[in-house]
Amino acid sequence: MISLIKRPIKHKFAIISFTISSLFLSGCASKINEEQHQQLLESFIERADVASSLSGMDESNWWHQFDSPQLNQLVNLALVKNHDLKTSQLQLKSMLARLGAQKAEYLPQGNITVSAERSSLAETITSQSSANIGVDWQIDLFGRVTALVDAANASAMSKAEQLRLLKVEIVSSVVKGYISYQGNLENELIISQQIEALKQSIDVLKARVDEGVANELDLNRTKAQLSQQQALLPAIKYAQYRDLSTLALLTGQFTNEMMLTEKTGFLSSDLAVEIADPNNAIALRPDINQALFNFSQAYSLSVAASKALLPNISISGFAGVLGLNNTRLVDTQQQWQVTPQLEWSLLSYPALIAQKDAQQFLSEAAYSAYQQVVLKAINESELSLQFLIKQTNQHSYAQARFKHANNAFLQAQAMYQEGQIPYLELLDARQDVLIAEKNNIDTSISSLIAKVSTYQAFNGHWSQQLITEH
Repeated sequence: MISLIKRPIKHKFAIISFTISSLFLSGCASKINEEQHQQLLESFIERADVASSLSGMDESNWWHQFDSPQLNQLVNLALVKNHDLKTSQLQLKSMLARLGAQKAEYLPQGNITVSAERSSLAETITSQSSANIGVDWQIDLFGRVTALVDAANASAMSKAEQLRLLKVEIVSSVVKGYISYQGNLENELIISQQIEALKQSIDVLKARVDEGVANELDLNRTKAQLSQQQALLPAIKYAQYRDLSTLALLTGQFTNEMMLTEKTGFLSSDLAVEIADPNNAIALRPDINQALFNFSQAYSLSVAASKALLPNISISGFAGVLGLNNTRLVDTQQQWQVTPQLEWSLLSYPALIAQKDAQQFLSEAAYSAYQQVVLKAINESELSLQFLIKQTNQHSYAQARFKHANNAFLQAQAMYQEGQIPYLELLDARQDVLIAEKNNIDTSISSLIAKVSTYQAFNGHWSQQLITEH
């Protein structure tokens, strides 16, 4: 069994920061217990058997193994034009702007005021002008502003991880949709071939019935099989349209704009599932990182709520000039004022304590949610491996079944031509081949989708490349 993250947890945060350096996010949301975080992950892995034998090459751009330029183009198009992705990117930019606004709280705030006044009272006209600079500086003596900055930073980091998670889902969905579409095209081809073969058989049987060599039962059984195969075509056509609609939505297009072609032998593609570092690929999953930053944000807000119980120290002041009896700032007099201020909300203590307790509970809830996400990620990874084994075995059996059914049909054809078996037995053999061939295609589709789901579960490394490349 492979243990998770033998390197220090600080290396993990360095990787996360690097992946979104293009977004000007540096560092991680601080004030969390990194040692506790590392111990939690390792304790979960010690009780789990995740990918103990799954290791190999770097999984970056794993969908290139299909050797399909059309699929690669769809993935690239989805990463550029998907509207959900654009929405998430804009939301991330908004959070980065809010982070910048929160960091500005470290600096003095103020304004510049220029005014001129002219008034009349009892036929006496007076004029006055002034120009002032007002400054208000809240001194972060007890760290409340720092805690709010940490919370804003964690919120932005969480959104960045959500963006990475969305890219994982989009890429996986595009590949799955393309596999399904190619599978349905192959299903349609096979059904069409079978329909043509049955029509030819019906023509032969009609002639033999007319000659008195065959009976109406054989002819009607063949017509029944023909109708059964023809009834499958509308469902196949709808499935193809559904796949196109899914791919169109993922790539930001209308369904009638999708122009996909059949790739012969696509279902036979040898998609190997190889993960360079399976356990680390779980630890770096964006959903785990997102939950971690959500906890960090809640913790920082809890710290800020605690700091609200302490005095608030600020310095305010202004400097300017005052012009009496003129509106043009001439013959002015200088004026200034500095006001240190200590504000302590002692009478609001009951409300502040309640707010602190509420935020503390939210912080504990966020940590519990983080634990649940870690556990879910490990279970999901294990389940994806079991599903992969199941689908691989089923596909192997389906291939063997089709091989044997096809051999039986060829034997039945030869025996029928020699008059050793009746035509109904030949029809039964043909039906067995149809069922086995359809099952072989369906298990091929399911096997490939299971492999994609495995890459989707172990996405920690290849999803980071999506951030750096797109």
